[in-house]
Amino acid sequence: MSILVDEHTRVVVQGITGREGTFHTQRMLDYGTVVAAGVTPGKGGNQVEGVPVFNTVKQAVRQAGVNASCIFVPPPFAADAIIEAASAGLDLIVCITEGIPVLDMVKVAGFLRNRKTVLIGPNCPGIISPGKTKVGIMPGPIHTPGPMAVISRSGTLTYEVVDQLTRIGLGQSTCIGIGGDPIIGTTFIDHLKRFKQDTETKGVVMIGEIGGTAEEEAADYIRDTFDKPVIAFIAGQTAPPGRRMGHAGAIISGGEGMANHKIKALQAAGITVAMDLGTLGKTVQEVMEKG
Repeated sequence: MSILVDEHTRVVVQGITGREGTFHTQRMLDYGTVVAAGVTPGKGGNQVEGVPVFNTVKQAVRQAGVNASCIFVPPPFAADAIIEAASAGLDLIVCITEGIPVLDMVKVAGFLRNRKTVLIGPNCPGIISPGKTKVGIMPGPIHTPGPMAVISRSGTLTYEVVDQLTRIGLGQSTCIGIGGDPIIGTTFIDHLKRFKQDTETKGVVMIGEIGGTAEEEAADYIRDTFDKPVIAFIAGQTAPPGRRMGHAGAIISGGEGMANHKIKALQAAGITVAMDLGTLGKTVQEVMEKG
């Protein structure tokens, strides 16, 4: 089983006529994703890689039956694209766009409150259910179906971790890059709750990074209510206080968000923390073999 997406997911690509939108639409199609529509205002009636283009998401819902969106809209317009997709009633929105102004995301967060729509991102690689579908920019060939879930704040580290898992014969149920911006649509806990209910997910790999308190909050949730093995890695362990590390949200301030604090919180919750990314796959294998 998988969470949020499967072979029945019908995707609309917002910003499909742009360079990134077109490129990744073809990669998703190659993977087997049902990309049923694209949206670029003013370009309705065209096609991209055989996918019909509409002017609005509501038209794509009505005429192509889409239920998920993948957004490649430039930063100044991405918040409006998220709100448009949510207004159209989509179940899932994956926003790949990097550099959306924080105040724009404050507006988005308020708009999504109490709505059914699940937002992944922004500034993320998306979500993949190996062998079924991918909505985003993950490299499909490194993924294989299996029992391990992956939740990560880092896009590139997600790929490294998945490659290690696949090489040791541990496939993945669903892999999610939640993004590392200060304001994102969903958290570690949101997806841990879903994986808890997924009978085919037997364990979770959680990739965190410095900044914020998301990992500490996840540790509390795991300690209190999560009954499947969790293996974690924290990126940015050598970062000095005040240093930004890639993501806008990955900053240590006033001692909060330091790697060692996160590691201690995770370990106190009974979570195995790999200290070396290069041995994470081996660590996961050892934990899962212990059962």
